[in-house]
Amino acid sequence: MHSRTDAPVVVVTGASGGVGRATVRAFARRGYAVALLARGGGGLDAAAEEVERAGATALPLTVDVADYEAVDQAAGKVEETLGPISVWVNDAFTSVFAPFIDIGPDEYRRVTEVTYLGYVHGTRAALKRMRHRDRGVIVQVGSALAYRGIPLQSAYCGAKHAIQGFTESLRCELLHEGSEVRVTMVQLPAVNTPQFTWVLSRLRRQAQPVPPIYQPEVAARAIVYAAEHPRRREYWVGGNTVATLIANAVAPGVLDRYLGRTGFSSQQTDQPHDPDQPVNLWAPVDAAPGTDAGAHGDFDQSSHRRSPQLWASQHHGTVAAAAGGAALAALAGILRR
Repeated sequence: MHSRTDAPVVVVTGASGGVGRATVRAFARRGYAVALLARGGGGLDAAAEEVERAGATALPLTVDVADYEAVDQAAGKVEETLGPISVWVNDAFTSVFAPFIDIGPDEYRRVTEVTYLGYVHGTRAALKRMRHRDRGVIVQVGSALAYRGIPLQSAYCGAKHAIQGFTESLRCELLHEGSEVRVTMVQLPAVNTPQFTWVLSRLRRQAQPVPPIYQPEVAARAIVYAAEHPRRREYWVGGNTVATLIANAVAPGVLDRYLGRTGFSSQQTDQPHDPDQPVNLWAPVDAAPGTDAGAHGDFDQSSHRRSPQLWASQHHGTVAAAAGGAALAALAGILRR
């Protein structure tokens, strides 16, 4: 039985693998008590062991975030067991790699229920407890795809766009109330996670992240930083995320045509897709002991461990001051000439 703790309490959904797995380790190293929510018991248990090895308290809870009642009950269990929730991180998702016309209505609904409504449910469960205390932070783990849709991921892109709109609406409502509860987003680039070997795919070749690819620890550092500095409305991770969002704002039609030409091949390796690959759309693939997938996918050799752009996003004041100083120096040089 876990006892209540004086440490700040964080809840992370999708905690058994990928970005969520790296994130619970990062919070544990910062001294948080960590509640881990996911469907797969095997992955959850392994993640909880890593949290405890880092010297933190772990509370693994098997939950499908598509079920609001289950999420709300889990939130109650966290507060009863560990104490008031300080931070809630929404990260759980599922997806389908296929052209839109090849994704069934039931599959589309399931992706939406997990990837979009899962965030809505987690946010509601967190706010239900944070709002009356007038404190707490909710971190939405987003993506460059929250702004820019790409081919072969229409269900996922639609869900990420929905999260973006939902979060903006909620943020405005909290500002109207004068609430001290903060909501921020972290927009991620392509990340080397196990999703490419367990997401439902109807592609001819093996799915891959669109390069450049980053390790999940880069994303985890950004999420922890956002949780501890939540007054920024969002953080962008990876230079490619910035380039994509700027290009989409300036010339979306050009980007449509570019992605129409390159978006299919860039999301597939040269290897054929394994038709027997496990699929996590309807049930977890890491439920049984020994089926833990960890945080990393199959692309360690081609993944970046750092993001200079993340530093710039975290220190935008310093960057702006440096840029302003450079501009003034250049102007002074021109005037002297």
